Amino acid sequence: MTKRFEKLSGGIFLVYGKLCTKNIVAGQKVYGEELLHFEGKEYRAWNPHRSKIAAAITNGLKNFPIKSGSKVLYLGCAEGTTVSHLSDIVQENGVVFGVDISAKVMNKFLYICSQRKNLVPILADAAKPKSYRKELEGIKIGVLFQDISQKEQVEIFLANAKMHLKKKGTGMLSLKARSINSFGDPKKILEEEIKKLGKKMEIKQIVELSPFQKDHVLILCEKT
Repeated sequence: MTKRFEKLSGGIFLVYGKLCTKNIVAGQKVYGEELLHFEGKEYRAWNPHRSKIAAAITNGLKNFPIKSGSKVLYLGCAEGTTVSHLSDIVQENGVVFGVDISAKVMNKFLYICSQRKNLVPILADAAKPKSYRKELEGIKIGVLFQDISQKEQVEIFLANAKMHLKKKGTGMLSLKARSINSFGDPKKILEEEIKKLGKKMEIKQIVELSPFQKDHVLILCEKT
């Protein structure tokens, strides 16, 4: 029998068997997600088909690093689907900086930011971490997450970790084999990129995102 309610970690719950975050903007949806209610509180269903982090959690990600009060840098925020759930998790005393290069998707994200005061939009190229250094001045980023469809995913992630992530900070990299090489063996492509990442970061866990995302893994790592 499915439990009606279960707390998985800091701000992540199973409500009637569905992965959820507690909605900090009561009554409002972000991307058409289902709203569920339990004991007078409202939760937003977190679809693993729409979010790499939700897929990783569903597939067994351990020691989820984001919690109330966390300071997060999110590279590739797009329209803010996943970022909105992180907003629920970090709550009012945390902050999520969302970086994206596309002005078109940033327009939607700006609207979400107007409703959620713990979100900060940054229109910039993640491959140029110096270009948004001023926006992060004085902020100790505890968690760096990256979800971008570029060939040099690991290099971009490492450059941002070096510049913006605090020592012993946590990294989460959504690695997409087909964005790196369209023709090679996805397994070998991912193995090579993971080896490259492991030379600079301490890898804690690798989670395959199938069946939600094909030829994807999410890597949990730590800045040494």
